[in-house]
Amino acid sequence: MLYYALVFLIIAIIAAVLGFGGIAGAAAGIAKILFVVFLILAIIAFFRRAT
Repeated sequence: MLYYALVFLIIAIIAAVLGFGGIAGAAAGIAKILFVVFLILAIIAFFRRAT
């Protein structure tokens, strides 16, 4: 999950450098969503493991 968030972040950076604002915004949004999902799953796994 974190891997895909980083991939979309790199796509967003490359698209922004090349001037594709819409694609860069969409890719950044997807990367943000995937990162939040990763954090939620990591916290759940941490608490399940701690008990």
